[in-house]
Amino acid sequence: MESAAVDERSHLAGALADGDPASDVLLGQNVFYPFESPSVSASMMRRLNGATAAAAKAHFPIKVAIISGPVDLGVILSLYDQPQNYAHFLDQEISFEGPAKLLVVMKDGYGVESLPAAATAAAAKLPKPIGNTSADLAQAALSAVQKLSAAAGHPISDSSSASTSAGGLSVKTVVLIVLVLAAIATAGALLAVRRKQTPQG
Repeated sequence: MESAAVDERSHLAGALADGDPASDVLLGQNVFYPFESPSVSASMMRRLNGATAAAAKAHFPIKVAIISGPVDLGVILSLYDQPQNYAHFLDQEISFEGPAKLLVVMKDGYGVESLPAAATAAAAKLPKPIGNTSADLAQAALSAVQKLSAAAGHPISDSSSASTSAGGLSVKTVVLIVLVLAAIATAGALLAVRRKQTPQG
């Protein structure tokens, strides 16, 4: 899982050569993560990626751009601290096949495009991120995706993202499998000990 997160960050770094990195990244995946350190943790990336996947499965596909600093905007520096203006710009860059639901998260708040009226109204009521670190913005993005999806009539939960980990298996399923395998191994070991202790005829 950690190596997958590193590969994803490497892909994002390669997009810096373009004028607007997020416009390239979001054509192939649901979330654009900040370049600036400290980076978003692998566990948070799994949760947020899982939330956007769950939203898409619930018929509310949404793209998310997390912008923690000017470097994340490439050459579009003038739109830093302007989440709604940047959302409008980014929407034009990624909507080749029609309007794409979009959420931009910056320390100053949120920008949205192509959302249903109820979700747009909900976005206006979202509390600002508690800080400007990548972790703070990613947490705000996760909460926003859940609230916007619910407002649009397609609720998801944080547990939905957990089900995408471990190759699509839920955490409970993985734990159950581990317990069963451990029980089988223990039974096998006990059987082997008993056979050794049984006198040979």
